[in-house]
Amino acid sequence: MRYLFAYILKHYFVFLFILLEVFSFSLVVQNNYQRATFLNSTYAFTGKIFAAYSNITDYFSLKKANEELLEENVGLRNRLESTLPLPDTNPFYSYDSTYRYIGAKVIKNTISRQKNYLMLDKGWKQGIQKDMGVTTARGIVGTVIGVSENYSMVMSILNIDNRINARIKKNNHLGNMEWDGKNYRFGLLTDIPVHLKLNNGDTIITSGNSQIFPEGIPFGKVDEYYEIKNEKFNTARIEYFEDYNQLYYVYVIINLNIEEQKELESSLP
Repeated sequence: MRYLFAYILKHYFVFLFILLEVFSFSLVVQNNYQRATFLNSTYAFTGKIFAAYSNITDYFSLKKANEELLEENVGLRNRLESTLPLPDTNPFYSYDSTYRYIGAKVIKNTISRQKNYLMLDKGWKQGIQKDMGVTTARGIVGTVIGVSENYSMVMSILNIDNRINARIKKNNHLGNMEWDGKNYRFGLLTDIPVHLKLNNGDTIITSGNSQIFPEGIPFGKVDEYYEIKNEKFNTARIEYFEDYNQLYYVYVIINLNIEEQKELESSLP
């Protein structure tokens, strides 16, 4: 007890300071205006802390949220396709979808070469095979050309060897979409009959004359129309709807009837 009293006496200035601080704090809190000011300041400070914490947790949960959103979109696409009746001579509609979709993430992508490719984080183990189309909600991405167990390689639309059958939406005339190896934001629609007149803003879509892509997937819009003298066909520059420098998630297209289509083609003389 004597030692405790001696310790308090030695440090009585510290204890007096603490006592006065507690007394002052109680006076501040008892005053309504000062209490409100104090609480508002406290709320503002803690609010900033929680907001910063929320931003950090949101950032780390963004990947999971994006993956969940991709899976949800895939499900919606597949359900949408399954509700579309196929043309049939029978009085009943067939509700078997022609196409299904697999969501995948782009883990490698190039846009600055003459022959650009992408790598996806899904392979044959997840149902992907060669010659499947790849798209986003905004436009065509390319065609699967190689598959391993858990990865697949895609020939990008930004590849001078890639040529995809297309259609002019406003009049249903056919053409071919190509890339000239220059600007990744623009492609070329070739083989346009000379009697057709295209206007800036006209939409170009997939033709449907393919075992890879269903009809109606967008490529882009006409940016400039080139009339070539003494030629049978003209060309148009197409501004892609999709920005291929920002690809992250894509959809791989499965044609459920492709084997039947190939078998029928092989039977032709």
